[in-house]
Amino acid sequence: MGISRSIRTAVIGAGPRGTSVLERLLANWASAGPAGTLHIDVVDPYPAGPGHVWQPGQSRLYLMNTQSFYPTVVPEDPELVPPLAGRTFDQWRERQQAHPHPSLTDEERAELSRLGEADFPSRALYGRYLRSTLEELLTVLPAGVSVDFHAATATSVRHAAADAAATLGPDLAASGPAGAEETSVRFDVVLDDGTVLTVDSVVLAVGHLDARLNPEQRELLSAAEELGLLYVPPAAPADVDWSRVPAGKTVLVRGMGLNFFDVMGQLTEGRGGRFVAGEGNAELTYLPSGREPLIIAASRRGTPYRAKATLTGYYPGTVRLRYCTEGAIAKFAESGIRPSFDYDLWPLLHRDAVWAYYSTLARSQPDAILTGPAEFLRALDESLRPHAHSTAKWEHTAESVIAVHVRASHRLDLLGLAAPLAGRSFDSRAELDDAVVDYLLDDARRSALGEDDPVKMAIGALHHGRAVLKTAVADSGITDESWVAGLRGWFESFVEGLASGPPALRSAQLAALARAGIVRFVGPDPKFGVDRRARKFTAASPWVGGGMAESADGGAEGAAMEPAGVGGAAAGGAGVRGFVGSTGVIGAASGTAHTGAVRDRTENAVSGSLAGAVSAAAMIEALAPANRVAVNSSPLLEQLLAEGLVRPRLMMSVEGTPVQTSGLDVVPHPYRPLGANGSVTPGLYVIGLQLSATQWGTAIAAEARPKSGPVYRSGQRTLRDADEIARDILAP
Repeated sequence: MGISRSIRTAVIGAGPRGTSVLERLLANWASAGPAGTLHIDVVDPYPAGPGHVWQPGQSRLYLMNTQSFYPTVVPEDPELVPPLAGRTFDQWRERQQAHPHPSLTDEERAELSRLGEADFPSRALYGRYLRSTLEELLTVLPAGVSVDFHAATATSVRHAAADAAATLGPDLAASGPAGAEETSVRFDVVLDDGTVLTVDSVVLAVGHLDARLNPEQRELLSAAEELGLLYVPPAAPADVDWSRVPAGKTVLVRGMGLNFFDVMGQLTEGRGGRFVAGEGNAELTYLPSGREPLIIAASRRGTPYRAKATLTGYYPGTVRLRYCTEGAIAKFAESGIRPSFDYDLWPLLHRDAVWAYYSTLARSQPDAILTGPAEFLRALDESLRPHAHSTAKWEHTAESVIAVHVRASHRLDLLGLAAPLAGRSFDSRAELDDAVVDYLLDDARRSALGEDDPVKMAIGALHHGRAVLKTAVADSGITDESWVAGLRGWFESFVEGLASGPPALRSAQLAALARAGIVRFVGPDPKFGVDRRARKFTAASPWVGGGMAESADGGAEGAAMEPAGVGGAAAGGAGVRGFVGSTGVIGAASGTAHTGAVRDRTENAVSGSLAGAVSAAAMIEALAPANRVAVNSSPLLEQLLAEGLVRPRLMMSVEGTPVQTSGLDVVPHPYRPLGANGSVTPGLYVIGLQLSATQWGTAIAAEARPKSGPVYRSGQRTLRDADEIARDILAP
């Protein structure tokens, strides 16, 4: 690829994905033997490299959700041009331990000194890695390349030729690549400091954005302002001033996903409390500082995400996918079939989860098998073979095998893993608290067993399968109907609650806080309201100590599991289908999303229905701002949508009605947005979170090439996206 022209491009967003685009531009430019010039404008109000989320100065209590060996911002894909500089995070960690850079702070040196490849780094340290990578890239700029950084916010992107449309005519003003080559002018990028950048192309790498509050959240905020309460809406944890939460007072925290543990850390360890390990056991004890609030935690499940297993790699080595493989997925395309998630893909992964659980059980707990383990596994293997069934459902055959060979107390209840409190009610909040602590300790124990725990290996199979599915479902790989109702409708929340949890240490810490009386729980299906007489937020569960009898409709994180036990349903857009049940394998359950609304108990004269409710003068939404382009409060995105340069993607539901999805409508490859009229705007590119309607799992970082085990194509997908954009920008 020879390059003989001058190119100017703008990368909007200087976090990890923007940095990857910059790195790919430099590598491909150098590889091509440039004969012209390349100027790159990088726009972000936050420091380039770390961007908004990964700022090095944030609290070290905020941990990554992946271990040191996982993330990278530079590719290791042999099909791509090698990077000019940079390395994976783990390689950087090892290098800094051996030869610390003089600019490292004392805190960074201290963390690095004790950080192993299987430990969870702080987000601050990962931000330092990103900054170091960028700095290293800037020292090896190829000839003809210049880079300017603009610490500002891009507020609009428009065709630079628009003002000349009356003279040139609409066809030339909206011309494609040929017209652009003649004028070398494509876009005006306007910044909030008044700067206007005239460039040939624009890359939208905007990452995490703020979002407008939903109706319920707006009502809560309005009530807080009126009544003098504290309401913390969804936000990046590092952006919140946690000192506003008063010590010794009660605070409601809605959401028990990953952001919950950030809140928990800031209000406990962040205020001087300490966790100490017990003698002779792995349980922790919390020593309070006296400055903690009383945290009342709530989520639809009633429990936090399950913790990660203790493993030497990102995926369990003893689990190998047998059914949901990349080869099996490829056969659909070879046969001209566009698969459905529920009916084609999930049955394959479901089999893998069943096999992972019972093969681990037979190996680690042979006494749980009523017959010989080898005999059982042969029979189970035959029952799971996709070709072994014509009229009978494989689930029924597998269930019959399991019933004969496995003790009832050791049979897999996959639905129960996702909703451990389903089907239970509690006479008091103390009884609920004890149940949640038991769950946390049991989950931490299983995490410590690692590859010897059947439950964690069933989850490990789901984790493997998720990597395969990311490739399978991308770029309209499945039907719209199954994307809406299956993948995003129930599976996403289900698998995130099992396979995207925190480090096991966090579960042990939460159990210690609950035993110390610092954290208590609301219970499943919580309902939130405002008691205007008492000037308090309220929350209650219908399953705890005389709580409300009506069903939940609060907007919490994750899936809501109806208390129907086996075969129950998931709300929040999450109907749970085809789970392995308490007697083996069961059929499908479905659910309906509950959007919820704030209940003004005084005005509606139903305050008596709040028996058993908890109340507080402070409420925290422990979740990130919604990743939906239609509600993101970004002046740039709002302008692009309003003027029709981009549009949200619509998909058809099973009922035949259009559903607005979370991401932009794009065409591959590279990813370019479609305008309101369905046309592609040449020179405009998208990478990262705003691709969430064509890629699944856009939030996670690129995966470094593992030292052993399978290498999934989805692992470095975002880096290939960056490479495709770079090559298209540089194409003659």
